Amino acid sequence: MAETLISPGVLARENDFSQVTQQPVTVGAAIVGPTVKGPVNIPTIVTSYSDFVSKFGSSFVSGGDTYTYLTSITAYNYFLAGGETMLVSRVTNGTYSAATGSINSLGANFTGSSPVAPSFVLETLSKGTIMNSFSAEVSGTLFSGSTDNIRWEIASSNTGSGTFSLLIRRGDDNPNSKVILETYNNLSLDPKQTNYVARVIGDQVANYNITPNQVEISGSFPNASRYVRVKSVNLPTPDYFDNTGTAKTEFKPFMPIVSSGSVGGATGSIPPGARYYDRISSANTQGLVAGDYTDMINLLANKDDYQYNVLVTPGLYRADYSGVISQGISNTLERGDAIYIADMVAFGATTTAIATQAGGIDNSYAATYWPWVQISDPDLGKLVWVPASTVIPAVFAYNDRVGAEWFAPAGINRGGLGTVVRAERKLASTDRDFLYTNNINPIATFPNTGVVVYGQKTLQKKASATDRVNVRRLLINLKRRISQISNTLVFEQNTTATRNNFLAQVNPYLQSVQQRQGLYSFTVKMDDTNNTADVIDRNQLVGLIQIQPTKTAEFIVLDFNILPTGATFPA
Repeated sequence: MAETLISPGVLARENDFSQVTQQPVTVGAAIVGPTVKGPVNIPTIVTSYSDFVSKFGSSFVSGGDTYTYLTSITAYNYFLAGGETMLVSRVTNGTYSAATGSINSLGANFTGSSPVAPSFVLETLSKGTIMNSFSAEVSGTLFSGSTDNIRWEIASSNTGSGTFSLLIRRGDDNPNSKVILETYNNLSLDPKQTNYVARVIGDQVANYNITPNQVEISGSFPNASRYVRVKSVNLPTPDYFDNTGTAKTEFKPFMPIVSSGSVGGATGSIPPGARYYDRISSANTQGLVAGDYTDMINLLANKDDYQYNVLVTPGLYRADYSGVISQGISNTLERGDAIYIADMVAFGATTTAIATQAGGIDNSYAATYWPWVQISDPDLGKLVWVPASTVIPAVFAYNDRVGAEWFAPAGINRGGLGTVVRAERKLASTDRDFLYTNNINPIATFPNTGVVVYGQKTLQKKASATDRVNVRRLLINLKRRISQISNTLVFEQNTTATRNNFLAQVNPYLQSVQQRQGLYSFTVKMDDTNNTADVIDRNQLVGLIQIQPTKTAEFIVLDFNILPTGATFPA
């Protein structure tokens, strides 16, 4: 209720200016590439490497040897360096589908009617033949069970209460040593109940539709399970009990039988003859071709649905995949809130070759690093060669954890590559000079220090503040944060109060960035001078933000002057 003074006196009012301003949404790296398993063409957030392995797998066997996709190696290094979230978009070559498992009803095992349909059907969220566990249990073991697929078990079934328990087990376990991934108790086939099996586990399925370039979701209930969804309930039991509270006889046979089984019927497998690591070629990158990446790179151009600050596509390089690399750079520029780390050449290329490729790009929303590096495969333990984009997201993550986005992700303090064994080529000073002149960030090797990122240029040709990665990332951060503030003002009254609300949030944030060494100075203007009557009549609210970003000390000059004996040192 409004407080006013009618007669002389003192009115003590309380104004709360201590509200904590909401911080920017936490975003991390986005990666597009092949994985062992997981949803296909569905960008999925993972929050740790174990979460990544659970959803997308790790190593796999192909052609009699064991490999790990560059996607997995990138995720491992990223989370090891302190990355918080990663948006993973799995791409494949060919058609992939999910595996299903039918849970039998009591049917003929119960005195009464004998339904022929299963009670319900489960479907894996992950796609590909790796999800098939094929046959039923024989002596408690699935013929093709593995850590990557699953099996199901109806642990109990009670016709009196109309409830049952479902276990999701790892495919390679056995009855004497069960590896239970998920447990669901007190489930029902009654769609009117809160414990309805589809409502508890989830029944939604996501599919990418190329025509509107979006992911479309069908189904009624969000997926709570990390592994399966309810594809169908074939024998629902609406109003399982009669008006006396007794289970209806016709519904009792619909209940699932206590049993366990496998899933199967999935299609899509790792293509034979795929080329990995340093053997990636112009026609074969981990079993894929350029066109396999196109849809997901286009989808990730939608910044309303997908937020991230770094995009990588390890396995693609401009010399042989120029079309899809150009697409990634163009989409990132259009978004204006991320930076694309693009590789330029295959393993074994020369400095001249990479300079030629980098010279064809003029964009401050892209950066490149060279040469390739040798790293220990996190799952196999063997040494493999990987392109620079595999490890650079980890550098960015570490830089942001110990500093901020506007610090340079380079140098001994924040650009060290601790998991790298060696670089493809040990760059001499003249090599580093040549690369940096051509906007290529060198990966240098120093005695007693190791392998270090030793540059932070974007691929912008014109000399300006945005030809540096730290400034570009500073601007991305500021635009994202201030845009979030501005979104709350859309459709508000264009008055002094609204403008002051904007200033009251933006100024403190920019001050905090300044205090954390991101800005030398700044000004924010949103008043009657830039919101004239004409501007207001056009339903616009105009703000002017001027900043002076801090610069990094990349070139340090030390003069050592030798003076004669008896000389005095200047103050």
